[in-house]
Amino acid sequence: MSDPTASAVGALPHQSRRYHAPGDDHGPQNGTLLGFWLYLMSDCLVFACLFAAYGVLGRNYAAGPSGADLFDLPLVAANTSLLLLSSITYGFAVIEMQRRRKSAMLAWLAITGVLGAGFIGLELYEFVHLIHEGAGPQRSAFLSSFFALVGTHGLHVAFGIVWLVVLMLQVGKLGLTHENRRRVLCLSMFWHFLDVVWIGVFTFVYLMGALP
Repeated sequence: MSDPTASAVGALPHQSRRYHAPGDDHGPQNGTLLGFWLYLMSDCLVFACLFAAYGVLGRNYAAGPSGADLFDLPLVAANTSLLLLSSITYGFAVIEMQRRRKSAMLAWLAITGVLGAGFIGLELYEFVHLIHEGAGPQRSAFLSSFFALVGTHGLHVAFGIVWLVVLMLQVGKLGLTHENRRRVLCLSMFWHFLDVVWIGVFTFVYLMGALP
């Protein structure tokens, strides 16, 4: 005859493994957020290097035009407003996500994407105008560092828009699952991070560069 006590004891490890199955463990979710924070910190280093390069090279005009000659501050201010407004609309999307209103959240995300696309459009217009005026990145060290810094930020915004579209498709298909809510929060951190970087670009590059 089998011993009921031994059977019960033998079942405990299986029960323990069942209750700590990978799908029930909250570790991977926390690990995803931690990993994304580490990514943002590495991106901070990238932009810190680009800011440092601009700080060293930003006055080397090679007898060419300076920022005061080239920068269109009203255009840049309008572009800045688009990006900052997109951060606000993304905040509204997060609020609607917490209220479990999928349609409203998707609407705010779409508005955020449109504002981000407008930011990219104005930035491309600025680049094309500068190159047309003979102020391309090869013209001087100042312009090389300018295009590197502002262009890298623009590429990040473009990547964020692609991520936003993919996320909207996932939410539309699968709904507000735990994984999708986590992705929305990760993209929120990324988007607000780009806003903070752009404030530095607007102040350090455009406002200070427009001074004679």
